[in-house]
Amino acid sequence: MSSAGASLTVRPVGDRALLVEAGSSDQVAALYARLLAERAAGRLGEVAEIVPAARTVLLDGVARPEALARTVGGWTVTATPPADGPLLEVPTRYDGADLPEVAALWGVGVAEAVAIHSGVEYRVAFCGFAPGFGYLTGLPQRYAVPRRATPRPSVPVGAVALAGPYTGVYPRSSPGGWQLLGRTALALWDERREPAALLAPGVRVRFVPVEASG
Repeated sequence: MSSAGASLTVRPVGDRALLVEAGSSDQVAALYARLLAERAAGRLGEVAEIVPAARTVLLDGVARPEALARTVGGWTVTATPPADGPLLEVPTRYDGADLPEVAALWGVGVAEAVAIHSGVEYRVAFCGFAPGFGYLTGLPQRYAVPRRATPRPSVPVGAVALAGPYTGVYPRSSPGGWQLLGRTALALWDERREPAALLAPGVRVRFVPVEASG
């Protein structure tokens, strides 16, 4: 069961899931928005979860996967500016170990690198890696940086980091190879909170520079 329409390709994943492949992250955002709207209007049938990624959207818990594959595979999805989601401000102390190296890669000083990074409004494209971790887009492509050649065995909770075109905030301490720009005290993930994750697809994010306290 494979169906294609425009740049969309729909593939089965097990008995009750579909993976929809799109041509770009902008098309994924448009596809995700349409799928949510169609489900809310009751036109998708039973779909338990809709999960966007960099180039795909997973539909899980699908009651009639073959019929839905034909429907979605026939769609034409045009990348359009995303609708405004809620804005989250992330207070950030820009003191990351890799900030000087990132500034050098950008050909600017540290202060200008902070201004560049904090001057952008980001958007959560998709989530993954760890609960509460969002992949944030918005930084111009010319500022994409490579991952570290040797990942760190432990990155502290709240670390604000870059890898490729994405910015992210580590919701808990874990190994990682992203370039560290700074840190925030904001809890991106808290199981005692509803919702537990502050970052979800579509949320807009701004990093607000703060000085060290004390």
